[in-house]
Amino acid sequence: MADDPAPAGPFDRVVLIFNPSRAGMENRIDALQRDITADVPGLHVELLPTDFAGHARDLARSAATEGAPLIVSVSGDGGYNEVVNGVLDVSGSRAVCTVLPAGNANDHHRSMPEKSLTGAIRANRVRRIDLLRITFRGPLREQVHYAHSYIGFGLTPLMAIGIEKGGKGKILELISVARTLSGLRPFELVRDDGATARFDSLILANISRMAKYGTVSESHHPDDGRFEVVTLPHAGRWKMALMTLRAVTLGLGHQPSVSSYAFTTRNAVPCQIDGEVVHVQAGTHVLVESAQGALATI
Repeated sequence: MADDPAPAGPFDRVVLIFNPSRAGMENRIDALQRDITADVPGLHVELLPTDFAGHARDLARSAATEGAPLIVSVSGDGGYNEVVNGVLDVSGSRAVCTVLPAGNANDHHRSMPEKSLTGAIRANRVRRIDLLRITFRGPLREQVHYAHSYIGFGLTPLMAIGIEKGGKGKILELISVARTLSGLRPFELVRDDGATARFDSLILANISRMAKYGTVSESHHPDDGRFEVVTLPHAGRWKMALMTLRAVTLGLGHQPSVSSYAFTTRNAVPCQIDGEVVHVQAGTHVLVESAQGALATI
């Protein structure tokens, strides 16, 4: 009997991580499995459905410990964030990651070159892109997390919380955004040089576009060791509304780029890391760095 065809590219298997309860997911996964089997014969496809929030990180960590898998997150930004962090949990892993959009927010996918999954596998072009590494240092513990796209303080996490409470859909989301703007409160931080700043919004972005804000920067180099800093000093709701309008129409133009950004929170503030919201306590030292070339992707 003839040997099975050798897998294409540097991967020993494809791992699909997905939320099975999402509408239409079963049909999509079946179609993906058929396409990979037909277009890349000999490449094994492994299906890993998630059971609970945070499970994707566990599954990705486990998959990344063995062999050279291509781990595909069929999800939005939040699900892909879990997968990326799971892979980064494994030092020296040979895993490669990518995302196929299946969520409410797919900012990372929109900002990357358009390509088919099987075409990218056959092309065998693995490249490395930067991540944002954020370190929270409090009085009792230190936490490190990675973001593939952006980290936001102030407006961005508040809008995410408002949309989650108000429901999905354009009309409901617009109502939620309006309510969020009306209840916006500034936050204060102290930079490492001792200067104090008061902001309505602070975004640290490794991509140029955010679905809820449009174009936040004209720069788009996710592999240059730098990220953009988009700030809005406290100036009231009208200026915030005008900034949001400009972002979704003309764009915000060029923004300063840095390799690291550090401060200490003066008060408790919500923070959005890609699609996930965390709450940062007052007195927390925050360090955001460009983790250059940290993620292997196709």
